Amino acid sequence: MVKTINILRPKFTTMADGNDATLIMHELVGESDGPTIGISAAIHGNENTGSQVILDLYRVLKDMPLKGRIILLPVVNPYAFAVNHRFSTIDELDLNRQFPGNPNGTYSQQLAHALVQEFFNKIDVHIDLHSGTDRPTVDYVYIENDEELSRAFGSTLLYRPVTDKQGTVFAGTTKAVTIETRGISSIVIELGGGIVDQGPYCQRTLDGILNMLRVRGVIEGEVAPNSKQIVVTELAGIRPTRGGWLEPLCPANGEMISGDQLLGRVVSPYTFEVLEEIKSPFKNGVMIMQHLTRNLVNAGDYGFMVGNMDGATD
Repeated sequence: MVKTINILRPKFTTMADGNDATLIMHELVGESDGPTIGISAAIHGNENTGSQVILDLYRVLKDMPLKGRIILLPVVNPYAFAVNHRFSTIDELDLNRQFPGNPNGTYSQQLAHALVQEFFNKIDVHIDLHSGTDRPTVDYVYIENDEELSRAFGSTLLYRPVTDKQGTVFAGTTKAVTIETRGISSIVIELGGGIVDQGPYCQRTLDGILNMLRVRGVIEGEVAPNSKQIVVTELAGIRPTRGGWLEPLCPANGEMISGDQLLGRVVSPYTFEVLEEIKSPFKNGVMIMQHLTRNLVNAGDYGFMVGNMDGATD
């Protein structure tokens, strides 16, 4: 059994309504030594699938034998989470571009600094849960500096960023602390999202994290073997340039798509005119993110993500 469970509430600033801004974390302490695993979700407020998973994970772990510690941070960005918005409406900054933060900056910059001091500096492994926001649905895992753990999650599709290729490589993310400063294992999971039942994605994420914890010896049990996996080194994010209904026409995430296939089209809700047709950018691609339902979008909203199968490995 878990030896002790603590709720940690470090304060980092005061809000205009008089309330304290705090981090709320759950610390599960095992009965024997082992690594400290930090698991966080909802750094973007409209990505709540991971927060649901952390609730499910807590309910499973609290009655299990445990080595080391697990620190659960279910809602990294609470003021964004509360209004289902990507950024905090207090300063409209992308929290995942503010690290290592600033103790004298805006709310999001102070939050980033507090996360470094109270969370990132106290863990040995970071598992960062993302999803495709409240409209698109995504399915892949990053390979950064711990390939074993990234693969152990069990996703079919993995992405190994290469700086000289197109892809999602940004400054000021959590990796600026976990990898560049501290050198600890960093695993970013992108799974779920969209206006669909999140139950299957939550279950997949829960199963994947439990397998990762078994790999590290934090919990008992047999490690599940990896099925066939595909590793791409180039991703293309495709955003519509017109607003309207985005109608998906592509195959399911994880399936192949060629450059002459349509990903989707934007249709006017008013005139019913087709305003834009969006094609896959690669001759040989694999679907990684898409809208599973007809959703209203504006120009520049998240649309699709396709991996380049040319040069992909297993």
